[in-house]
Amino acid sequence: MEKQNQINIELTEEVAEGEYVNLAMIAHSSSEFVIDFIKLMPGLPKAKVKSRVVITPEHAKRLLAALADNIQKFEESFGEIKQAQDAPSFPMNFGGTMGQA
Repeated sequence: MEKQNQINIELTEEVAEGEYVNLAMIAHSSSEFVIDFIKLMPGLPKAKVKSRVVITPEHAKRLLAALADNIQKFEESFGEIKQAQDAPSFPMNFGGTMGQA
């Protein structure tokens, strides 16, 4: 018997390679969250947005829960993830409330 609600997900070779990013800028409105994934290289004055993802607030909350769950499992397997004390600050504003990760 075939499972109901089964989704076939296609992953192209190009997308499967992934993009290296080391900064995420997040803005939101009442109806969506916009997450820009950025590659910032040391010593270069310009950073490049490698991907932009637009999601609903409900999906943003699900993403937060999924990341928290995966981080907990990662740390149980490999130890605590250390964070640098001085997070970079950027004078960027996309016109909305913003956070960074």
